[in-house]
Amino acid sequence: MEPRLSAYLERHGLAARVTHVTPLTGDASDRRYFRVMFTDGPPCVLALHAGPIDADTLPFVTVAALMRAIPLPVPAILHHDNALGILGLEDLGDVTLQAHLGVASEADHAALYRQAVMFIATLQQRGAELASPAYPPYGIAFDVEKLTWELEFFVKHYLVAYRGAAVTEARRDALRGEWQVIAETLAAEPRVLCHRDYHSRNLMLHRDSLYIIDFQDARLGPDTYDMASLLRDSYVDLPPAQVDELIAYFLALTCGAAAATPAAAATYRQRFDLMALQRNLKALGTFGYQTTTRGNPVYLQYMPRTLSYLRANLSRDARFGRLRDVLADVLPELR
Repeated sequence: MEPRLSAYLERHGLAARVTHVTPLTGDASDRRYFRVMFTDGPPCVLALHAGPIDADTLPFVTVAALMRAIPLPVPAILHHDNALGILGLEDLGDVTLQAHLGVASEADHAALYRQAVMFIATLQQRGAELASPAYPPYGIAFDVEKLTWELEFFVKHYLVAYRGAAVTEARRDALRGEWQVIAETLAAEPRVLCHRDYHSRNLMLHRDSLYIIDFQDARLGPDTYDMASLLRDSYVDLPPAQVDELIAYFLALTCGAAAATPAAAATYRQRFDLMALQRNLKALGTFGYQTTTRGNPVYLQYMPRTLSYLRANLSRDARFGRLRDVLADVLPELR
């Protein structure tokens, strides 16, 4: 067993009850996760960080407190050890929303996505009411610098490192011009509390309800951010009619049924498409980075769907014509 795990289980008086410890598939961070089974009682998950932690200031812990205050369902923090860099968490099982969709009925599928959208509306509305410097997410936001950095991340790790594209200085200048317009437009929108990575792999089905995980990077951003993450998810396909229905549901929750007019929906959809474009470009950058820098090929399977979203978005709106032309020169899939 990992020495830090053994030490942790001993320090917390758990070692004598352990039957076995199983490594779990991690996320795109440097954390590692292990499920610990006991002779009595439910299992727990131990999250091993790269080094020592301070649980009082650790983003996962502080944002979890905010999520519970909203309230939204997140895993309970059971125990921790700062020196060992370990958090003990409630075990939510293995069924993500992504995994469940393969066996869900059409009605269950629709109900779970409505619940996921309702969580976004709650996060935004209650998040505004609970705004406080005591919670780190209110001190950081998707500003022009951050949004632009994510778009440059796509150029560096997907276009150049993964695809080996010849990004000439003229092409890079053209992309910088497009990034500036996208970033400035998104950064100028009213800011709400965002999960920041809200998709089907970060929603767990537990006790017949969804739970939210991987929320430690929460920050302020456009009200379209989490919706674009959920409905233009690199990991699942959603029918266009379902996307339209869920956007209408979100607007009814946040604006009221009377305000959710066709005109309001069209305006929101324009903003949604711009946010989805930025999110999908950033996702491709992340997939390229994981593949080429981290040597993790698991994300290769999600690139085609993300490129498909990107192609459809670029083709649908004349606003993106120049960007489509620039990218299509080096990405034939977008032609």
